[in-house]
Amino acid sequence: MKIALVFLFIAPFAISSKIDKDYSSIDSAPPEPNSRFAMLDDVRILANGLLQLGHGLKDFVHKTKGQMNDIFQKLNIFDKSFYELSLQTNEIKVEEEELRKTTSRLQANNEEIRNISLELNSKIEDLLQDKIQLQEKVGGLEEKVIKLVHIQPEVQEPKEMTSLKNFVQQQDNHIRQLLKVVQEQHAQLDKQHNQIKELEEKLSNTSFQENTESSFSLKQTEPKIIPLPSHNSTAPVQEFNGVATDCTALYKRGERTSGIYSIKPNGSEAFNVYCEMKSDSSWTVIQNRVDGSLDFNQTWESYANGFGDLKGEFWLGLAKLYSIANQADYILRIELKDWKDNKRYVEYTFTLGSPETDYTLHLSEISGNIPNALPEQTKLRFSMMDHDNATKRDFNCPERYSGGWWHRACGETNLNGKYIKPRSEGKLERRRGIYWKPQKGRFYLIKSTKLMIHPTDLESFE
Repeated sequence: MKIALVFLFIAPFAISSKIDKDYSSIDSAPPEPNSRFAMLDDVRILANGLLQLGHGLKDFVHKTKGQMNDIFQKLNIFDKSFYELSLQTNEIKVEEEELRKTTSRLQANNEEIRNISLELNSKIEDLLQDKIQLQEKVGGLEEKVIKLVHIQPEVQEPKEMTSLKNFVQQQDNHIRQLLKVVQEQHAQLDKQHNQIKELEEKLSNTSFQENTESSFSLKQTEPKIIPLPSHNSTAPVQEFNGVATDCTALYKRGERTSGIYSIKPNGSEAFNVYCEMKSDSSWTVIQNRVDGSLDFNQTWESYANGFGDLKGEFWLGLAKLYSIANQADYILRIELKDWKDNKRYVEYTFTLGSPETDYTLHLSEISGNIPNALPEQTKLRFSMMDHDNATKRDFNCPERYSGGWWHRACGETNLNGKYIKPRSEGKLERRRGIYWKPQKGRFYLIKSTKLMIHPTDLESFE
């Protein structure tokens, strides 16, 4: 390119000198044919050089234009990415502002309830003092009445004594009502306090957590072992009319291969289950999720009767689970795997209520290597979008978080939620997936889950 520019710069001077030379030769001598042809050759050579230079310039312009188009395309992609990041940032800011407003409102309500509680406590103390004084007065009057009865048996009870007794009874009733109100206020205070803690945790983690944050800690938790309770004296599960009553009975028969078997619990019709055979025991699987191929956002009837394929993802059914668990004391084992393929488990003793109680679950942890995330010693009703009895006073948990589960309050652990891979749906969807939420700590997104049961009367269990 530089050589071409030098050539363009020198060419006019060469032509000019050539022309001047020709003119001088014309004046001095007559033109010769040979010199005239030589001049034409020079002009032709110069023209060819200029033509080649023009082609070179044209190619350079096309190349430069292509490079500029590439730069403009990259700038457009950068502008689009910047715009999307701006939208996400605005959404995060809006949600953070809403959480701050909610926290402020809850703190104000908490302070107001605390003041009311203090006033009620003060009134109760005054009433208790009045009650003590009245009891002393009534005691003195009773002694006088007893003396009068001994002296004059036929004398009726004084009106003053009757009115005092009625007044004391009314005061007792009033104090009981106030105590009930105070207990309700304390329960509400505890609830408000827990909500404020959750909101503070949300505010401290406003940006969406990466997949690495959604995995279990690599540090192993020391398993906790608690002695098994023996509150049920039912005989060990064996067979009913020649048919196995659960997977444990099949194991005792000699079955050692995991697969689909038919069982018939006491007082129930026969149905198929998936039995997972281990080295020294067998478990009846009641839920299995591995890849999200099955939609768990089902109706109450589906959760009661069961759905899915026993060879893949499925929910056995609350009615079938009740028929098995009602035979004896059982252990519930929950196996979890996160998106980094870390495996954890936890085991509980449990009781399951009848359909009239919405299959109320009562848990007591006995072992595990992961922090517990299910409320213990609490009645947990199974809640569905079309059959929600657990939290009617607040809002419908299944409608907000998808799937049916044993809820005590919205936002807790849900292993039947929508199957979502990390970062696939964004921050606003993170609590609608399968997650494990300990009492302290963040939400852990789960890749696969398995719920299994077997009787507690085995000599050993995992």
